[in-house]
Amino acid sequence: MAADLTSVPRGTGLPVDWDLAAATGARLVPAGPVVTPEQAAAEVSRLREGARAGEQHVRDLTGLGAGLPVPEAMVVDRPGWIRSAVDGIAALLGDVPGPRAPEGLVGDALGRVTRSASGLQMGTLLAFLGSRVLGQYDPFGGEDRAGRLLLVAPNVVAAQRALDVDAQDFALWVCLHEATHRLQFTAVDWLRDHFRAEVATFAGGFDRTASGAVDRLPEVLRAVRRDPPRDGLALVEALQGPEQRAVLDRLLALTTLLEGHAEHVMDAVGPEVVPSVASIRARFTQRRRGGSLVDRVLRTLLGVDAKIKQYEQGRVFVDQVVDVVGLSGLNAVWTSPDTLPRRAEITDPAAWVARVHG
Repeated sequence: MAADLTSVPRGTGLPVDWDLAAATGARLVPAGPVVTPEQAAAEVSRLREGARAGEQHVRDLTGLGAGLPVPEAMVVDRPGWIRSAVDGIAALLGDVPGPRAPEGLVGDALGRVTRSASGLQMGTLLAFLGSRVLGQYDPFGGEDRAGRLLLVAPNVVAAQRALDVDAQDFALWVCLHEATHRLQFTAVDWLRDHFRAEVATFAGGFDRTASGAVDRLPEVLRAVRRDPPRDGLALVEALQGPEQRAVLDRLLALTTLLEGHAEHVMDAVGPEVVPSVASIRARFTQRRRGGSLVDRVLRTLLGVDAKIKQYEQGRVFVDQVVDVVGLSGLNAVWTSPDTLPRRAEITDPAAWVARVHG
């Protein structure tokens, strides 16, 4: 059920020991909730059927993907998700140029240390996320890098129990979100290559960003003292040069749209499909914002709180656009990269409507 790491391209420019990252994450991730074999089999069945049924509901609602095949979802455990995530990240970053290592024995030793340290750091991050991710569509994983939908059964069970909601409804609700992501990348034929190119452009500028940040450090420190950044993302932006910041703006706008679109769809299918959708949404939103002090600190450091903000901002954008021009009008967003919302438009949906629909 896990990805085969032998398929990971080893020529990635970024210095990460991907095998070490996968092994570290799988070793550190905590065990899932206790279930009987019968309960585990029932959850796997619910998720597989939910992925099939969920995508059809998403197609009916959005008008996207008519006639496309519906691939099977992969139901995985926590280590399985970590191994698949490593596979997908390595595939996505496979063409990103990395820093040139010095030659010779010293250079080789430094390269191994850097790769190992990065692998340990990546594995630790994935171990934290691996106990929280409910599902994920990886547009660059699977056979022939055609994409795959992953559903993390232990995490779905843990969340369903914590929320005390109907297991069948919750499984389908989660599947609706991930099926929307799958349709975004399969029904919009240019999106996968566009997203890959933007990530490669952004990651490929890390060296320039690092050297430029050193030159701008006094200016950045003065700005931080005047106006302390509200989150880690704001500090990252302060360290970017103009070119990198423009790419980051486009990436943030795109990913916020993708998450907001999925958030809108998973609720918009309505109680006819998920009878307890209102209760699930209310309890899930509260849980997403909660957690212990340590958990909240970790989420902030790892950027998870920024991701939650993306869900909320993206959903408001999609909700307001749909209120004005309907779902068919929103679908104009998928016409080309030029019709994607700009970052400023995410918080000003009327500006996007005016630009795209006149």
